[in-house]
Amino acid sequence: MSATVLAFALSGCSADPASVAGGGAGSAPAASGAETVPVRTDTPQLRVSTVVSGLSHPWDLGFLPDGQVLVSQRDGQFALLSGTAPGATVTPVAADFGDLLAQGEGGLMGLVVHPDFAQSRRFTTCQTHTENGNAVDVRLVTWQLAHDARSAARVVDPLVGGLPVNPSGRHSGCRPTLATDGALLVGTGDTARGAIAQDLTSLGGKVLRVDLTTGGPVAGNPFADAADPAQRLIWTYGHRNVQGVAVQPGTGEVYTAEHGPSTDDEVNRLRAGGNYGWDPAQGGSVGGYDESVPMTDLIRYPDAVPAVWSSGRPVEAICGAAFLSGPQWGDLDGTLAVAALRGSKLLLMNIGADGTVASMGVPTALDDTFGRLRAVRSGPDGALFVTSSNGTDDVVLRIDPA
Repeated sequence: MSATVLAFALSGCSADPASVAGGGAGSAPAASGAETVPVRTDTPQLRVSTVVSGLSHPWDLGFLPDGQVLVSQRDGQFALLSGTAPGATVTPVAADFGDLLAQGEGGLMGLVVHPDFAQSRRFTTCQTHTENGNAVDVRLVTWQLAHDARSAARVVDPLVGGLPVNPSGRHSGCRPTLATDGALLVGTGDTARGAIAQDLTSLGGKVLRVDLTTGGPVAGNPFADAADPAQRLIWTYGHRNVQGVAVQPGTGEVYTAEHGPSTDDEVNRLRAGGNYGWDPAQGGSVGGYDESVPMTDLIRYPDAVPAVWSSGRPVEAICGAAFLSGPQWGDLDGTLAVAALRGSKLLLMNIGADGTVASMGVPTALDDTFGRLRAVRSGPDGALFVTSSNGTDDVVLRIDPA
């Protein structure tokens, strides 16, 4: 498909402004700390084009030094795109996924290309793992792409293992992103188990900070001296299901996109050692998975870190996130782009000087146009790339300023 210039009319996510921020019906503003975010109404222009189609649940994108793009697909397939322009070709990459749990929200998920890929040809994925047909964990696996790019083999399995898994695949996470210092940041899910997000001996419901080569903790991790080896990997905790991790150009600040239950998806700005307040076990006082609690429970945890944006009700099921970066974006330079699965839209969030979301809008060209949207990555040339996640004939979209 050739590129088409599309008007980028920004509108709210709902006719009720309160529903695009905390304070909407059914939310808990006293406990969550969410504040109303203004809706943008300006109308800049975007060019949206289809790079490829015919994929199945493309979960993440990795840009290779030669201009090709590696795509992970949730059911256990790698695809190699010949480039980032419309009309790219798709080549399957053979790999062994005989141990993959492709169930519900689990399967082959996030992907990062190693900075030294030109020499090592390595990349790392998040994936659910089984043994003898039984769900064992969510793990990070490092792969090496063959020189002919037709196959990939595991070279470190696991790089990090032991992330909790739900046999249904529910709340598997799992988004890896490289920080400016080269550390691997990994957003994980709580597997819909009540005590995991607040348990510092569990890797679920966290953002991890990991050495990409060794899988060990990185110097400066807030719990680096903990007796428990899992705790040493933790950067932040008290999360429900982190689906997007984005690093802000220029500052290195890290923002995450996180699924809420029936209210309050959240965008969070990370602080080392921060508790983000999700606790469906209510401090261990209840069993099961009580999703009526606030996403950020400031009553139970007064020192919890409030979200910088919250959806209110209904939730959008926000997912991948990345920053628009470069002078070609004009007034949109520095905007945080966040995909929504349930909402089937792309949210564009203007980050204020204080690091919070100052305003938010939705481009009409990406508002229920391509169905569920999952991956959001900034390409080497500054273009934004977004994938759909409908299960059949999914697409990779390229978005440029007009």
